[in-house]
Amino acid sequence: QVPLVESGGGLVQAGGSLRLSCAASGRTFSGYVMGWFRQAPGKEREFVASVSRNGATIYYADSVKGRFTASRDNTKNTVYLQMNSLKPEDTAVYYCAARASTSSTYIYVTVEDYLYWGQGTQVTVSS
Repeated sequence: QVPLVESGGGLVQAGGSLRLSCAASGRTFSGYVMGWFRQAPGKEREFVASVSRNGATIYYADSVKGRFTASRDNTKNTVYLQMNSLKPEDTAVYYCAARASTSSTYIYVTVEDYLYWGQGTQVTVSS
């Protein structure tokens, strides 16, 4: 088990910024690929970003590329999602997820790839 707890969501105006954090429990955080996903009302959960175990590989969905920055700090067991230039269409519940990997550089992009999920944090962007 890898308990994950997201924080940092809230209400922001279009063009604003938020920084999400996801803290993991346990001593093996560096053994997990971390992902960010989001789910808007009435829509499927969608991929946002993935960070490899060593943080060297980061992959983004086209919809957030250039605006969002994912990172991780293995000494703090935490993964981050810096969100800039937010748009109303970014409104969703944001989830972090984890899966174990033997590769330090792989990333994963589908919901099915991940085994552990946080409870989600709401991000609302007003126009």
